[in-house]
Amino acid sequence: MHRHWRRQGEWVEFTPGRSVIESEQAMSAWLTDTLRMPQKMLRLMLQREEIRAAGDRLRLKIFTPDTDSLEAADAPADVLYEDDACLVAFKPAGMPVHATTPEQDRQKNSLAHAVACHYAWTGQEVRVRHIHRLDVDTSGSVLYAKQAFTHAVLDEAMRRKEIQRHYAAIVQGQPNPKRGVIDAPIGKDRHHPSRRRVSPSGDHAITHYEVVESGPQLSLVRLSLETGRTHQIRVHMSYKGHPLLGDTLYGGDDSGFPRQALHGESLRFLHPLSGEWVQVDAPWPEDMSRLRQKI
Repeated sequence: MHRHWRRQGEWVEFTPGRSVIESEQAMSAWLTDTLRMPQKMLRLMLQREEIRAAGDRLRLKIFTPDTDSLEAADAPADVLYEDDACLVAFKPAGMPVHATTPEQDRQKNSLAHAVACHYAWTGQEVRVRHIHRLDVDTSGSVLYAKQAFTHAVLDEAMRRKEIQRHYAAIVQGQPNPKRGVIDAPIGKDRHHPSRRRVSPSGDHAITHYEVVESGPQLSLVRLSLETGRTHQIRVHMSYKGHPLLGDTLYGGDDSGFPRQALHGESLRFLHPLSGEWVQVDAPWPEDMSRLRQKI
């Protein structure tokens, strides 16, 4: 359902109708049910007088300047989509979404540092808030929220499995059947700290796949996730007997490709302010495009 909104300085303005604005109970219900504002945030914003009604308009103070201590990289992120509420950035293979060691932080080579650079170069006082992650050696798009409010809304959408992520992978062999669902729980591998495995005691995990192209040795598979377990696609395709090319951690051959052949092809989400679907497609990286020609 489309909601018209516009930014007025630090405020966002909606026109939900007089029936919503004239009743405090109806207004609170609209904010929590339609906008999906968390109850705790609603109480806090009311205390701070950051929610105001004016005529047939409802205003929320969400665009307050907010930065963090994250240093900006030397070059900005490749931005695929951006507005006042959120941003989608392209993550190249080999770059972590955020630094996990002091050395990575010093080198400022994560996507978070590159997004911080983009904000700095464009004069935006915005904190870097990622909504989901990609493995270091997976390329694709990553969604960011720009405010505490939009972060809370998108986080909840992620929890409800309403953010749709579609991937392309080049796997070994020819999966059969060509279309299917892999429903197999994933847990930690007690013999290898960084590896996951299918395990009856693991977390619920569902992957949908479809073979798009097949050759004698390789196949192009498109996949979507119902759940977001660590290494889910890599574990499930290996479990099915068709590991990703280059994915040595899960039985893949690295002789023809130096990383797992996995790309986050598209991202689809409900905009946290308008409620409209937004789809962002990430262009294939050169190494995956060259590999596809060998199928």
